[in-house]
Amino acid sequence: MAVSPPLTMGAMAPLVLASASPRRLALLRQVAIEPARVVPAEIDETARPREVPAAYARRVARAKAAAVAPGHPAAFVLAADTVVALGRRILPKAEDEAAARRCLRLLSGRRHRVLGAIVVCAPDGRRAERLVTTMVAFKRLHHDEIEAYLAAGEWRGKAGGYAIQGRAAALIPWINGSYSNVVGLPLAETVAMLGGLGYRAPGAAGCPADS
Repeated sequence: MAVSPPLTMGAMAPLVLASASPRRLALLRQVAIEPARVVPAEIDETARPREVPAAYARRVARAKAAAVAPGHPAAFVLAADTVVALGRRILPKAEDEAAARRCLRLLSGRRHRVLGAIVVCAPDGRRAERLVTTMVAFKRLHHDEIEAYLAAGEWRGKAGGYAIQGRAAALIPWINGSYSNVVGLPLAETVAMLGGLGYRAPGAAGCPADS
């Protein structure tokens, strides 16, 4: 991994993204927000016994922020976690084809929730948190559709074993809520939280630069 250059302080404190997810970085860039640093949080993301999805998402996002923010006291720190939940069940990030297949079979013909927990820490010590929920419906999947999706490889490392921004879009006829939340970060809510704490990104809609 390339070493990030030292942060340079100007009129506005920089933004540190506490995430290893390339999707979150790409989503921020989509709305003209460029983090000064990307610092993955090295934490244990194992779910606790009987932990429900919403509590798990909030806890992990808070833990990421707590792991990164102390090392960057002069910056805004953004941490997030995305959870695919089927009822009270937390679906895993698929690391092998068998896990992705199990997820897709569970999701087939059913609605599920995608929970996006966001934590933003400001340089002045203030903090904001939010949990965003998107409902997603999968069509009933035939065996050949599941196998074709698995063969494409998009499932790897994805919560619930799918990526809505890729081929899985053909398998999802309906969502209710934030699309970007399903991709990995609810943008409207994130931009509002950053702006509410005083972050200003030049050119970013919702985070206007100081005049």
